[in-house]
Amino acid sequence: VVSAFEGTVVTSAMPTITRELGGDALYSWVFSAFLFASTVGVLVSGKLADRLGRKPVFFAGMGLFLVGSALCGLATSVPALVGFRVMQGLGAGALQPTTLTISADLYTLRERAAIQGLFTGAWGAANALGPLIGGWLVMHASWRWVFLVNLPVGVLSALLLHLAYRDPPRHEGTTLEPWGPVLAGSTVALLLFALEPGAAQARGLCALGAV
Repeated sequence: VVSAFEGTVVTSAMPTITRELGGDALYSWVFSAFLFASTVGVLVSGKLADRLGRKPVFFAGMGLFLVGSALCGLATSVPALVGFRVMQGLGAGALQPTTLTISADLYTLRERAAIQGLFTGAWGAANALGPLIGGWLVMHASWRWVFLVNLPVGVLSALLLHLAYRDPPRHEGTTLEPWGPVLAGSTVALLLFALEPGAAQARGLCALGAV
């Protein structure tokens, strides 16, 4: 849930962030960096969870997400914020598939449909309520709390999982194939660089320099 809301709650805070820190040219990268990193995290973490166990990958992802959230909340420039969002996105990407896998371990086949509906509802609520929550935090506290509010929620989630869940036996012989995530991540990165604002201008400057 925290990763779902983090993708949308920042929307309302960005005008305030760029007004305070500057960096209007990198406005869209605050979102794109998070989405790109979370995509790579999803690609890698599923196989890692099979090899290392669900709990270690979940805790590693939660640790990355919370450290990234804390650093985002302490950021003093937009380029630094973009870099910290990459860390936050990698953690969020690790949380998404492992959470679904853990729910499959905990619940029967009949119960999984209800749990999947709950997760889907959480993502829908994030799209609807995330910007409202972000706006409320900016108006009544500070834009930094858009990120820092994740810390107590994430710690509580990790504590509950530690107390309530035990990893099932792992299958030996599971290998991690790195080239799939590398190729997919590279493709997404190149696509982002091609579509993001400023890319066309950069290509134009390169063309003029070549002439």
